[in-house]
Amino acid sequence: MIFSDILALVIVYIYVIIIFVIAELVLKTKPEVSRKFLHIMVGNMIFAMPFFADPWTMVWFLTLPITVALFFLTEYSPIKIENSVTESGHALGLFFYAAIWTILIAVFSKQLWIVALAIVPMVYGDGFAALIGQKFGKIKYTVFGGTKSLEGSLTMFVITTVMSVFVWMVFTSIGYPMPEFNLVYIIAISAVATVCEALSYGGIDNLSVPTITSILYYLITIL
Repeated sequence: MIFSDILALVIVYIYVIIIFVIAELVLKTKPEVSRKFLHIMVGNMIFAMPFFADPWTMVWFLTLPITVALFFLTEYSPIKIENSVTESGHALGLFFYAAIWTILIAVFSKQLWIVALAIVPMVYGDGFAALIGQKFGKIKYTVFGGTKSLEGSLTMFVITTVMSVFVWMVFTSIGYPMPEFNLVYIIAISAVATVCEALSYGGIDNLSVPTITSILYYLITIL
């Protein structure tokens, strides 16, 4: 492991620890806000990915250990650890959240931009959709037992589109190899991600949305 990867790991771990502490302590009285705060802020790790010389460093020393740690915070863990973050949401939601990072980085280690864009709807789109939907959602709809709001779904589509463009531009600006920018592709895939989230329930969207999004970007831009 080269020095730059070690430095990147240290910085990311410090950042993640700070976010977890804030979510657990400062926001403890508002567990749902705490969970979404963690959901969104940890997602900012996508901007650190291009700075790793070896993407597998992230898998073995970052995303996989975090995935294992989060499993022990679920109700399925053989060791019971009380915490307000995972208990406020779906039992396996955060576990799936970390697991999909590990899977995508392993599969698309040569195209980390696909990983970043696949993570965007899960992190920013779904994160802000839940906050806006719970606060301002008036038009409700139920699919497969899960109740969502039209306002939340529209928020997911808009935020996913805007943040996807932003992430694309950031990766391009730092010199990461990217295909030709195409706004139509981004809008279309953001729409599919929004529908996929609407059809998912019980935290499974943390797996389904990034998976579908990554496959679409691969099919459209690589094949």
